[in-house]
Amino acid sequence: MSFTHHSHPDAAKDFVQNTERMKWHDEALWFVRAKRDRIAHTVPDWEELRNQASAIKQHTLSNLDVYLQQFEEQAIAHGVQVHWAADAREHNEIVLKLLNQVGAKKIVKSKSMLTEECHLNPWLEQHGIEVVDTDLGERIVQLRKEPPSHIVLPAIHIKKEEVGELFHEFLGTEEGASDPQYLTNAAREHLRQKFLAADAAITGVNFAIAETGGFVVCTNEGNADLGAHLAKMHIACMGIEKVIPKTADLGVFLRLLARSATGQAITTYSSHFLKPAQGTEMHIVIVDNGRTTQLGREAFRNSLKCIRCGACMNTCPVYRRSGGHSYHNAVAGPIGAILAPNIDMKEYADLPFASTLCGSCSDVCPVKIDIHNQLYQWRQELTREGYAPAGKKMAMKMMGNVLASPKKYSFSGKLARKLLKWFPKLSVNGRLNPWGRQRDLPDVPEQSFREWYQQQSSQKQSR
Repeated sequence: MSFTHHSHPDAAKDFVQNTERMKWHDEALWFVRAKRDRIAHTVPDWEELRNQASAIKQHTLSNLDVYLQQFEEQAIAHGVQVHWAADAREHNEIVLKLLNQVGAKKIVKSKSMLTEECHLNPWLEQHGIEVVDTDLGERIVQLRKEPPSHIVLPAIHIKKEEVGELFHEFLGTEEGASDPQYLTNAAREHLRQKFLAADAAITGVNFAIAETGGFVVCTNEGNADLGAHLAKMHIACMGIEKVIPKTADLGVFLRLLARSATGQAITTYSSHFLKPAQGTEMHIVIVDNGRTTQLGREAFRNSLKCIRCGACMNTCPVYRRSGGHSYHNAVAGPIGAILAPNIDMKEYADLPFASTLCGSCSDVCPVKIDIHNQLYQWRQELTREGYAPAGKKMAMKMMGNVLASPKKYSFSGKLARKLLKWFPKLSVNGRLNPWGRQRDLPDVPEQSFREWYQQQSSQKQSR
């Protein structure tokens, strides 16, 4: 599964063609955002929790080498095998090598955005290994041969009727079935067979604890637990930013994570893994893949605090109306738009511009990442590096020149008012102005505020 590259505006245009889909996608995500607000208001120290989480992450990122080494030492002491990967390719090669060592051909995988980022599934499939995503939403998009469109709600863009058609084709359910309970039970039966037949299990890591060498995986379906406990080999894949100093810190993040993600008090399963069971293997693959580069970029360092709750997506007016696939990246939405250019500026130069800079993402972020500021900073950086569209760059230069001069500004205003009266369709809603295709300007005033003010002032003086 991989993304077909289109620029965000083009892909968003495709998504909004289906007005009905766009509306319920928008409403569904806003419903989750509203749940988040309601449950956050029931926690008296909510803002203090956010401050504490942000401070813990800030401290950890400032001492990342120390905590990663401590985590490795403690994990090894408990019989866990630790591997380090510089990039996505090395991560995939390590996972493949581990699977080949035990002759594993059937893999069950719980949700892991890191493995999506590394495109692990197609890599393993190319080498003759069957990979089954066991999260229900992930399994749905896997059967559709699509990447997830949201980091918490991977199939949020798909209606239950479409799931019914999909399951009829692949799982043999009744034609036309759309009852969620019936479809979920069918998926459970299908996945149970995959769990029992699996040679190895792959999971992500929500939090890795330096103090103990243990790690925590959070799910609502228990699929990570079932996979990891039934298989003889458990491979956990984590980005270097997932480490936290102490077990005592977990309470801060677990209280924030589920409330921010889905409006729940806590995830149904917060599973703690410390050491392999007798006769089994446990491996942890710790991955950089551009994270140290981001750590070295002072303006963007804070983005590594992200705990992948998806709250910024649920609130973003652009994401809600343009869909996750329009971001052509494993992590979509506002947080994806500041993480992706770090990996490849040219490939993802369009994403920081897919924003109104309204700041709602920063307002809901449980670890207080200044997301909208970083989006703005990326725009400056991409323009300096020559990755901004030439037309936009030229338009901004012209606008800057006009706004810097009161005389030019006044003259341009007069000219624009005349032109807009004569050529409204051409200049505002025509092909020359993509921004205006779905927007209508108010009626053009006869005079500017400056002209009106001068007129009022001269009238007062003449009295």
